[in-house]
Amino acid sequence: MSVFHFATTVDDLSRAVWFYGEVLGCEPGRSTDTWADFDFFGHQISLHVGEAVTDRDTESRVAGSAVPIPHFGAVLDWDAFDALLGRLEAHGVELLIPVKLRFPGEPGEQRSCFLRDPAGNALEFKSFRNPADVFAH
Repeated sequence: MSVFHFATTVDDLSRAVWFYGEVLGCEPGRSTDTWADFDFFGHQISLHVGEAVTDRDTESRVAGSAVPIPHFGAVLDWDAFDALLGRLEAHGVELLIPVKLRFPGEPGEQRSCFLRDPAGNALEFKSFRNPADVFAH
């Protein structure tokens, strides 16, 4: 089994734990007073107390949209993506980039959206119409 591990900084661990646990619905793992692990949609994310993201003005053009760089996120199946959107809406989370259908009718057709966590980390969530197209070109 392969699991991706990602670590990022947050400026307020209790707010981050609430966001990743309650808003995103991620299951908590181990934690201390300075870090917390979560099951981030089948992968491990470690949230470490540190300085918040400071460079929020860097963008890259993708399919006609300016997307924040750096960012991280997860590829979800179609139903899980819809469930996440419901959770975000229920918690009043404002999307940085609303849900878009990218590459319609082409290999790699996908829905995606971007948001920021309470520390300012940019997150992207996407779902492919055909999961086998994740790496299609």
